Amino acid sequence: MAKIELINDPTYTFGSADNLRHYGLELDLADGYRPSSVHGVIINDNPVVIVGASGGATGIHGNSLLELADRAYVAVGPYVVCFTPSPFQYHWALEVDSATCFGIYFHERTGALLSHGELEIARFSPSGEIIWSESGADIFSEAFILYDDFVEATDFNGDVYRFKYGDGHQFAQPNDALRRG
Repeated sequence: MAKIELINDPTYTFGSADNLRHYGLELDLADGYRPSSVHGVIINDNPVVIVGASGGATGIHGNSLLELADRAYVAVGPYVVCFTPSPFQYHWALEVDSATCFGIYFHERTGALLSHGELEIARFSPSGEIIWSESGADIFSEAFILYDDFVEATDFNGDVYRFKYGDGHQFAQPNDALRRG
């Protein structure tokens, strides 16, 4: 199995020969803007791919990289990027949120790949298509929990949303009964 390391590389300049580290593939998803997030993927100690994106900046934490079967998924800016680590093969980049993707999750029982975004919670397929995407009254900056039958996301106001894995429909609308105290 390949050893994958995800690093923050904010000083990297796309298209420049003067970078400290050189990657085999550059993915500049910033659409002509200066990237607010730049993450490097190092596989078996070799810099393989650098990804930059505009939108909300993303840090690197436990849910920034998801390894599943023979694929890896990386959250950078508002995107999820998918690749096979060994041998390396880039598959796709999918915009899963209008602002930023906080993390990527997998619910084993349902086979659901999920993104916890700032503005949207989305389920996406292994082939890089949005299955469903739902938003709330405010940003999803609080808890994100996978339960047996639904994913629970809490927004900035403390409103709790429970989305069904299959279709994204809510079990209950956010209200005072679901507000976290």
